[in-house]
Amino acid sequence: MAVTNDEVLKEAYEKGVKFIRLQFTDIFGVLKNIAIPIEQLEKALNGEMMFDGSSIEGFVRIEESDMYLKPDPNTFVIFPWRPAEGGVARLMCDVYNPDGSPFDGCPRSTLKKVIAEAAELDYKLFIGPELEFFLFHVDSEGRPTTITHDKAGYFDLTPIDLGENARRDMVLNLEQMGFEIEASHHEVAPGQHEIDFKYSDALEMADKMVTFRFVVRTIAQRHGLHATFMPKPIFGINGSGMHVNQSLFQKGKNAFYDPEGSMGLSQVAYHYIAGLMVHAKSFTAITNPTVNSYKRLVPGYEAPCYIAWSGRNRSPLIRIPAKRGPSTRIELRSPDPSCNPYLALAVQLKAGLDGIKRLMTPPPAVDLNIFAMDDQQRKELGINSLPGDLNEALTELGKDSVIRDALGEHIYHRFVDAKMKEYDSFRIAVHQWEIDKYLEIY
Repeated sequence: MAVTNDEVLKEAYEKGVKFIRLQFTDIFGVLKNIAIPIEQLEKALNGEMMFDGSSIEGFVRIEESDMYLKPDPNTFVIFPWRPAEGGVARLMCDVYNPDGSPFDGCPRSTLKKVIAEAAELDYKLFIGPELEFFLFHVDSEGRPTTITHDKAGYFDLTPIDLGENARRDMVLNLEQMGFEIEASHHEVAPGQHEIDFKYSDALEMADKMVTFRFVVRTIAQRHGLHATFMPKPIFGINGSGMHVNQSLFQKGKNAFYDPEGSMGLSQVAYHYIAGLMVHAKSFTAITNPTVNSYKRLVPGYEAPCYIAWSGRNRSPLIRIPAKRGPSTRIELRSPDPSCNPYLALAVQLKAGLDGIKRLMTPPPAVDLNIFAMDDQQRKELGINSLPGDLNEALTELGKDSVIRDALGEHIYHRFVDAKMKEYDSFRIAVHQWEIDKYLEIY
């Protein structure tokens, strides 16, 4: 049931909130906020809060700078780690132009546009993400290091898992903010963790993913640790992924489930899988948006780098978890937690819908370990690879009109321009590996 502006005002005053953070992301998913005192809350809820859009990367030029924030009252939540008296709350916002139209560069509005496209077909997307992160020590000046706080492994417990206290505190705070936590555990690599929360519709989940990263980093800091969602902070161990479990519902029923279908999957599910596979190379720039993302997408560390699907093993891009009925879902395993959740969900949904609209059929499932195959075996099975670096991913993105349409031309051009500069900066830099490899030899 939708929350009204009056209900937000009432709750804020009754619970002693003093400041409200109006939050939104830039096109790269970096959380921004404008803090206002409670006396300005009514004005903000009416969409009257103006800010300078030219100061946000990827938004507008200085001569087009006036932008408005329109808070979503359904996203009102109080930060539980702040004192009860003089508390702090937040509202997620959409960005609007001065004429009242949605701003083309607003990632949240971009996702809402694709959600509306799904609604025209009577589909609603539900998402269950699995976000992994590392906890590292900080140095004497508070700067993050890559020194892990433990030597634990998958599902280990105290005393080996020294981050358990921080992780428990994260879970408690997230629960107070309305998250329904399903599991939390130590991941495969030292210092690596995962907290899973219950699925919800795509827009609510994107808001939660942005909030989740903010809460995890905030609570880690309070424990004297640094939390990072960087995909591959340490060479030689597993990187951090963000597996995205997704299902479409139609008229209250899971549209991916068909008890009479092959593997218990409907034709809609197969069309959706095919759409993801056809557009996988193109949307990888969005789901894996950093130079570092491609250090994770390599064989040997459980991260998928081959475009295939399976109901059995975890080496392909797409896995079909065993549950059926209302829990039938598709798991896309390539995204990482450095992505902008709004854009990442938008391009995945757009790809799946394209598969449905064009009645695409996926290739046969691959139930063998793709990592154990050689190039010739993969070629014989028609298994392609995801892009090998950010430059290749951006090139693939530019070829795909469907994924570009999901982003809109404003976000597409600004995203690609910024990411090409990022890639070029990496390309021309001299790295320690080169010094170690070449300095003495040549």
